[in-house]
Amino acid sequence: MNASFPDSAAAATLPETGLPPLHLLIAAPRGFCAGVDRAIEIVERAIERYGAPVYVRHEIVHNRFVVDTLKAKGAVFVEELDEVPDGKPVVFSAHGVPKVVPMAATERGLDWLDATCPLVSKVHRQAERKVEAGRHILFVGHKGHPEVIGTMGQVPEGAMTLVETVEDVARLDFPADQRLAFLTQTTLSVDDTAEIIAALKARFPSIVGPRAEDICYATSNRQAAVKAIAPRCQLVLVIGAPNSSNSLRLVEVAEREGSKARLIQRATEIDPAWLEGVTSLGLTAGASAPEVLVREVVAKLGTWRQVHEEPVTTTEEHMVFKLPRQLMS
Repeated sequence: MNASFPDSAAAATLPETGLPPLHLLIAAPRGFCAGVDRAIEIVERAIERYGAPVYVRHEIVHNRFVVDTLKAKGAVFVEELDEVPDGKPVVFSAHGVPKVVPMAATERGLDWLDATCPLVSKVHRQAERKVEAGRHILFVGHKGHPEVIGTMGQVPEGAMTLVETVEDVARLDFPADQRLAFLTQTTLSVDDTAEIIAALKARFPSIVGPRAEDICYATSNRQAAVKAIAPRCQLVLVIGAPNSSNSLRLVEVAEREGSKARLIQRATEIDPAWLEGVTSLGLTAGASAPEVLVREVVAKLGTWRQVHEEPVTTTEEHMVFKLPRQLMS
């Protein structure tokens, strides 16, 4: 590990606080992606259009701060559609839902809005096409994650098999003439997924996959940014929820690059003991974490250390997704 320190010129610009110095490398891109921005805006606009309350099936995104902020504006979060009263609008989360959910909402006459990330919807369409072409799908993802549940719910039961690890690939038992395809969850580890796909192709040479990888641009970009800062840090803090797949992957990436890493939801979770012996700290945020939480963490660190911030940008993001047509008028 090559810890990095601020140069003397940069350090000289800092006000003298008497606190020990801390070089803070802040990864970019970080935080909200276009799909999260779109999902939050859908809920906010739905509240403006229909009035409170607007119901949301599942957490709109995996971040408690975001959920609580939307609750204060009039959103009511539920786990199942049968918790939504008749006549009330409902929004489906950014992770996507099984096909039966919007069908059931339509049958009940509910006004519903789909906040599924368009990149997840793209995987849904791919799954349908692969099954229509007579292929069985091997889906690379994490069991129980809402995105996995939603994607597997796009096709008939039994048409898709979940694969979580390279070891799972070795246990698959399909005949040599079985027509197979693979797809992946959008928020996986880029490196782990590449290993699993390589194992699938080695085991089933005729398997087909998407023309471009399913892991979304934001997941890939945030992992690349962490790879850029982690070797220069003794500790990396990742702002994100414990049920956020993309945030957990950022922790793993930092650790693979030789740094210790901690997942936190808010600045209040930071234990000052973590900073003992740390002179260079990395900071990033998962795709569901707003920038206000990043600044909250920086401010908290400033109560213990004299912080020198160094932004580390690996790419620029300009992606924007359209809103549902119901909200465009």
